[in-house]
Amino acid sequence: MSKALFITNTDLKRYSVLDGSLDPDKFLQYIEVAQDIHLQRYMGTDLYNKISADIVADTLTGDYLSLVNTYIKPMTIFWALVEYLPFAAYQVANKGVFKHTSENSTSVDKDEIDYLVEKNRNIAQHYSQRFIDYMCYNGDDYPEYNSNTNEDMDASRLNSFNGWQISTGKTKPGEYYDNKGKIKYGKY
Repeated sequence: MSKALFITNTDLKRYSVLDGSLDPDKFLQYIEVAQDIHLQRYMGTDLYNKISADIVADTLTGDYLSLVNTYIKPMTIFWALVEYLPFAAYQVANKGVFKHTSENSTSVDKDEIDYLVEKNRNIAQHYSQRFIDYMCYNGDDYPEYNSNTNEDMDASRLNSFNGWQISTGKTKPGEYYDNKGKIKYGKY
């Protein structure tokens, strides 16, 4: 079974800082990682699988095509950059791990890479929040968004995945705080 990618090589190079001459094979696995880790977390397994199947079958149309073009592509591009940038300078080969350098350029240090990763994470989280907000009001148009069961990943309505969340003790079972600090009810 072929793996669906939510973005094309052209999308990636047009809407990111990546050089047009970058070999797509060096980046492909990071698109897959971003989709598996980040996109599936926001979309939920059923919607993720529905869109993946439609892309593979070349039947993505209507609201689903609009969802991909407007929300999912930007999320994928910037989450893929978050995953790729820490490894961009390295190559793993038979004789070990190598760091590439160029005669007329300077390698950046870890702090600069971390800065770039965080900038791209902020952009990715922005696009993820736009997706979440859209789905909060239009989720009924996409039945797969709320149909996850058993071991499926439920679609997350929270846009941060860092650190611990300490309860203030002010919520009851079934309540949670949304990203704007308001109490909501049900699953998040």
